[in-house]
Amino acid sequence: MNTPVFPSPSTPVSIDGPPKVLLLENIHSSAAEMFAAEGFLVERLKGALKPDELEERIQGVHVLGIRSKTTIHAEALAKAPQLLAVGCFCIGTNQVDLGSANRHGTPVFNAPFSNTRSVAELVIAEIIMLSRQLGDRNREVHTGQWRKVSVGSYEVRGKTLGIVGYGHIGSQLGVLAESMGMRVLFYDVATKLPLGNTRATASLEELLGASDFVTLHVPATPATEKMMGTAELARMKKGAFLINASRGTVVDIEALANALRSGHVGGAAVDVYPEEPETNSDGFISALQGLSNVILTPHIGGSTEEAQASIGKEVATSLIKLVKTGATTGAVNFPQVEAPLIPKTHRILNVHRNTPGVLRDINRIVSDLNANIHAQVLSTDANIGYLVMDLDQDVVNPVCQAIAGLKTDIKTRIVF
Repeated sequence: MNTPVFPSPSTPVSIDGPPKVLLLENIHSSAAEMFAAEGFLVERLKGALKPDELEERIQGVHVLGIRSKTTIHAEALAKAPQLLAVGCFCIGTNQVDLGSANRHGTPVFNAPFSNTRSVAELVIAEIIMLSRQLGDRNREVHTGQWRKVSVGSYEVRGKTLGIVGYGHIGSQLGVLAESMGMRVLFYDVATKLPLGNTRATASLEELLGASDFVTLHVPATPATEKMMGTAELARMKKGAFLINASRGTVVDIEALANALRSGHVGGAAVDVYPEEPETNSDGFISALQGLSNVILTPHIGGSTEEAQASIGKEVATSLIKLVKTGATTGAVNFPQVEAPLIPKTHRILNVHRNTPGVLRDINRIVSDLNANIHAQVLSTDANIGYLVMDLDQDVVNPVCQAIAGLKTDIKTRIVF
């Protein structure tokens, strides 16, 4: 087992002037507007940054906002001691080294709810398109061919939809599918309460063998990597369809291409890929290109105006609360603390190594400086402790300096 690597203790984080926010990848203006309304200094960039560029630009930034194409490694975090939080303006957070961010005292937030409807609607559209081979018919007419055929085209009413991953998107998708007369099954590694007439299956294999359409809604983890490979595709009903709008790593693309060529899989709709271009000007190549009844889209599941505006507001709200109050509710890699501000006090926020005696040492500092604690909340995980402490205003600075000097300190700052 590897020993966690922590940064060396440093001086307290100081915000001189407006907090600095860097938003990458054309994050919706709703986020920038919220930050600006709170007095933050906002810089927006249209594209992602390569690792070396990010390491340079992140220095001096208090809040970093990204989407899915920017990768945040430990090296960048090590060069950003002033960084208070990272906001992933999307569902996934696998593009961030969450463990390193945790050990650097940097909570990471995402938007688990805001694009749910947009992704679910896209999947519904793709179910109908695949069932009617609309992608092929559209391309043929555009090239001057007229093929008015009904062979291989079906209504979706009465067909079975198998949902792998019954979370926010999967459950809403099931409701929409049932409203169209589909039978809905789902498989999830966690026990979930089915909505409507949806039924859980005991295994992935059971779902694959019973479904006319299989749609994937799982995160990118070691357990889900290539979870749909040659063996799993073979277990699908002959002629069934596969839809992936989750993460590109969960499907073995070569295996899917082979299953499509053999006719065992009747069609596919893919929105995410193991490797994706960093910008819209970069080229793209996939083994799925040119295959019949295959819909390929450029990671647009959540790309609607409504979803992006909602994501901007959802993540910006969490980040603003973190900067102004220290609240970490909703952070994916951090102890959860949210405490109301107490009038006529100042707040110390301290992230420290989770070792025995830290709270004793901090309280000894408070006692030695004759400080009065109005409120104190501590939450921990395996690596770190997160302390929120409200003190009298006249003693908060020396207390903060002394706490930051402890060998267990990771990141300390004052909320005035």
